[in-house]
Amino acid sequence: MTEENNLASKFDPKQVEEGCYQKWLDTDVFKPSGDKSAPAYSIVIPPPNVTGKLHLGHAWDTTLQDMIIRQKRMQGFDTLWLPGMDHAGIATQAKVEEKLRGEGVTRYDLGREKFLETTNEWKEEYAGHIREQWGKMGLSVDYSRERFTLDKGLSDAVKRVFVKLYEKGLIYRGEYIINWDPQAKTALSDIEVIHKDIEGAFYHMYYPLADGSGKLEIATTRPETMLGDTAVAVHPEDDRYKHLIGQKVILPLVNKEIPIIADEYVEMDFGTGVVKITPAHDPNDFEVGNRHNLPRVNVMDSSATMNELAGNYAGMDRFEARKQVIKDLEELGLLKEIEKHVHSVGHSERTGVVVEPRLSTQWFVKMKPLAEMAIKNQETEDKVNFYPPRFDQTFLTWMENVHDWVISRQLWWGHQIPAWYHKETGEMYVGEDAPKDIENWTQDEDVLDTWFSSALWPFSTMGWPDENAEDFKRYFPTSTLVTGYDIIFFWVSRMIFQSIEFTGQRPFENVLMHGLIRAEDGRKMSKSLGNGIDPMDVIEKYGADALRWFLSNGSTPGQDMRFSYEKMDASWNFINKIWNASRFVIMNLEGFSYEDINLEGHKTVADKWILTRLNETIEKVTMFFDRFEFGEAGRQLYNFIWDDFCDWYIEMSKEILYGEDESQKQMTRSILSYTLDKILKLLHPIMPFVTEEIWEKIPHTGDSLVTAPYPVVVPELSDEASARGMEVLQELIRSVRNIRSEVNTPMSKPITLLIKTNDKKVNLFLNENTKYIERFCNPEELVIADSVNAPETSMSTVITGAEIFLPLADLINIDEEIARLEKELDKWSKEVERVQKKLANEKFVASAPEVVVEGERSKEKDYLEKQAAVTERINQLKKV
Repeated sequence: MTEENNLASKFDPKQVEEGCYQKWLDTDVFKPSGDKSAPAYSIVIPPPNVTGKLHLGHAWDTTLQDMIIRQKRMQGFDTLWLPGMDHAGIATQAKVEEKLRGEGVTRYDLGREKFLETTNEWKEEYAGHIREQWGKMGLSVDYSRERFTLDKGLSDAVKRVFVKLYEKGLIYRGEYIINWDPQAKTALSDIEVIHKDIEGAFYHMYYPLADGSGKLEIATTRPETMLGDTAVAVHPEDDRYKHLIGQKVILPLVNKEIPIIADEYVEMDFGTGVVKITPAHDPNDFEVGNRHNLPRVNVMDSSATMNELAGNYAGMDRFEARKQVIKDLEELGLLKEIEKHVHSVGHSERTGVVVEPRLSTQWFVKMKPLAEMAIKNQETEDKVNFYPPRFDQTFLTWMENVHDWVISRQLWWGHQIPAWYHKETGEMYVGEDAPKDIENWTQDEDVLDTWFSSALWPFSTMGWPDENAEDFKRYFPTSTLVTGYDIIFFWVSRMIFQSIEFTGQRPFENVLMHGLIRAEDGRKMSKSLGNGIDPMDVIEKYGADALRWFLSNGSTPGQDMRFSYEKMDASWNFINKIWNASRFVIMNLEGFSYEDINLEGHKTVADKWILTRLNETIEKVTMFFDRFEFGEAGRQLYNFIWDDFCDWYIEMSKEILYGEDESQKQMTRSILSYTLDKILKLLHPIMPFVTEEIWEKIPHTGDSLVTAPYPVVVPELSDEASARGMEVLQELIRSVRNIRSEVNTPMSKPITLLIKTNDKKVNLFLNENTKYIERFCNPEELVIADSVNAPETSMSTVITGAEIFLPLADLINIDEEIARLEKELDKWSKEVERVQKKLANEKFVASAPEVVVEGERSKEKDYLEKQAAVTERINQLKKV
């Protein structure tokens, strides 16, 4: 190795990460390989809203995707990770309009065309910020295929889908009660409404009977809507009110007569059994009104301000009107009581304001036929596989209970609905292209719900509706979708039924659902709480690799995780450990090249053991990646790298590297180089920057770790006997160190070490590897035999196949030693109880793999031997 290949003396993430991403981009290593003989693997990025900064949730989501695609790329797949962004209709328009208000203008001042130009400029600026953040995270996306939901190709797909669904009768236009956002002045779908528990009230009021014979008590949480009442209803079987059905009441404040109707919608045992019916302001009342042919009186405008039909309350905000209505009812003696209570109230997911149910003419998707098709597909071999599997039922339950989807939005930023109305006849035309005599037609002002276009994302980004498009033929259906469980209804479900309807295929084979990143105290991160974490700030302090390690290592499918700076410190420390270990290896590879790596020849037990453990780690990490259990994969890597490679093998290698045997030195260098190479490749999908930096400085072939082959198990390098022997050796060394620590005997002080072996193989193994015992235990006298003459006042412990005695008579207290051994006995007794309980379980013995059952029986034998040895030792000491 040359001087320039040495690592810096201190790990500096900024220095390591700077310039690396651009180098990857310049060499096009993120593009598909184009190898048609290789299996294809594709992911489409869940397009972030082009509204500003990415948050920690985005960082988690994209880290998991990058890990998957980087590993598959290294495994030889022809990989495509397609990036893109969503126009985010309501959110983006709201931000641009806010900006315009600061300049003293509105979108109406600009006009539609100029407003869209302004919004597009805003979009370009913020898209640049998102790409910069992707780069900081190290995302290996193919920018040459980047898409935007308002691209022409995607717009063509949207128009095709709209028209085809309309022609099949699955899109219709009608008047209905919808969720209305009075700030954004647009319709919302059910899943764009967030329900929050807030303190409200039931307002109990009286409606006088028109004939003057009495009054009816009615309770409501929204008294301002009474101005639009067109009936009161009772249950047809309610004996209290049967005689009143068909009569009329006087609507207070409005002073008009409205009928008393009978409808089974009314619950007799709830409240007074009488309800007000406001067909224009409540979805249930709307249905009742349809059954009884009631008029619909809408008393609010688009900003939830009372309109001219509200009489004296016209011009008032809805909540201001509520206060005035209550005050006026009280003055008339028609307010019975106000009953405080907490109830669930819908809020706009985008603007946060209270949603108003509102009668409106909108465009809808008829969901039942599409949902039935998606449900049926889940019964086939081509179903979408959810990870964790419980989300399959979540998906099916929503599909079974889905309502028609309101898809029109009263915005300008978005896909304008491809419907035109004739200026003279009022005739409606729906088509992918505008009418030829366009001057006689007016296009529908509304745009489509953002989720309508993003539901087509997996196939519209691949070139559909051109089914001969190369990417569509090669990479669709996509392989895996990674997304949060909170948008399974918004997006995942819609992609599934649209893909099945228009391509006849599932949009993706797998869906990996991750949870939410919460604050350290478990609360959800939010602007209002001020507890959000900017991932760019974390990267500035710790580096992208440390953030990615934290996000991957805490990842359990479907579960939330908590952000913690303490865990970020631990992530950085782990990378620093890897850096320092790599620096040691590189410093000992002076003059050593890739061609010098040779694993043939004599190996020490440590050599054989580390190669065996490497094989085991490769197998387990690959298995856990395939299951999307990245936290488990991380634990395997951490244990192997920190414990096995750094703390054990590197320390043991010094025995050789600082010795005189040149051939053995060459073998140790080969194994250090080989093992570090495989470690870096296993780690690369998780922490790409630091692994690339180190890999470039060790013996290797290839231009970049990005396209280097992923490690595979090499069976001939495993040696189970050496691995078992090494475990005994490690257990011995740890035990001696623990005893030294308990009696405050430093490692620098030589001791007498007596080892009584109960197993011939253990005896032979330990005698063959005394150099390690001498190096790590520092004995001045070492005895390994099947019988030893240990003083009764020795400190002792048991390991697999042997007992250890340290004659430390001047330091030992008999009573304390017995107490210590009794704790050890308790530990082994519990282990015996646990394993015997497991083996007594007939179901476990019958269903578990034979190798697992045999492993448990082997543990039972080992634990029983240790239990017996400790018991015997306690009895000996009690005789002293």
